[in-house]
Amino acid sequence: MKKALKVISLMLVAVLMVMSFAACGSKDDAATGSDTTKEAKTPAVKVIEINLTDEDYAFGVDKNQPELLEKVNSFIAEIKSNGTFDAICNKYFAGGTPDVIKSAALDSTKDQLVVATNAAFEPFEYTNGDGYSGIDMEIAKALADSLGKELVIQNMDFDSVCLSVGQHKCDLAMAGLTVKPEREEYVTFSTPYYKASQRLIVKGTDTKFDSCTDAASVEAILKTFDSSVKIGVQNGTTAQLYCEGDAEMEFPGLNAVCVGYKSGSLAVQDMINGNINYVIIDAAPAACIAQSINEVN
Repeated sequence: MKKALKVISLMLVAVLMVMSFAACGSKDDAATGSDTTKEAKTPAVKVIEINLTDEDYAFGVDKNQPELLEKVNSFIAEIKSNGTFDAICNKYFAGGTPDVIKSAALDSTKDQLVVATNAAFEPFEYTNGDGYSGIDMEIAKALADSLGKELVIQNMDFDSVCLSVGQHKCDLAMAGLTVKPEREEYVTFSTPYYKASQRLIVKGTDTKFDSCTDAASVEAILKTFDSSVKIGVQNGTTAQLYCEGDAEMEFPGLNAVCVGYKSGSLAVQDMINGNINYVIIDAAPAACIAQSINEVN
């Protein structure tokens, strides 16, 4: 009897071990199956990683302040050579922590550096709490400190940035400005400090441009669009000139309808909402906007 019980006990242990292994195997198989069958989430938007243009960014200086222009150019050369410029850029392109720049109140009795900007152009300038962040804003603070001046930041529509300097209301325009002859009516451009380009943003499900390998192949598709297609841009930027055409920059223009917005992020959100089809904006802001929107959608 004891022998029979022992055999039965051993048989039960064996059965339990088999069931245990089977359960573990099922769990692993299920996990593996979920890994292999789970599809990556389609992003809300994506940037076509092809440069449509090549531009130089510079700061716009008050024409009546040639001594300031000289100091700005010297400062740009200094921060480019000593690594300061790269360190600032790395905060925005390599996962660093941006500084928050505070603006002093405008006071004509104080020695101030008054900077005009459009704080809707991340990563070059954007609002951050009760202050500002961005490559241009950190350069502005460093420049003001080097000049021994208090920094005042005037946030306004992009179209007004160069005009305000031309009217001598501000000393500098620092707003991701592309060097263009028409803006030289209002400002004197500093030495360029950044190479920029325009890129196309599309909905995450749009595959029309996936096979493109260069600017020519992207433009070939863009040129097929008629007035039924709407392309969003930030008002007053190179993207608007690219879409509408500009002889000075040798842009022939597109047949698609160009729709202007106060910021690139508003244009992209309107694209998600289905009111426009595409967005064209500078490459660095395009990447920031796409990342921010994809994180919440």
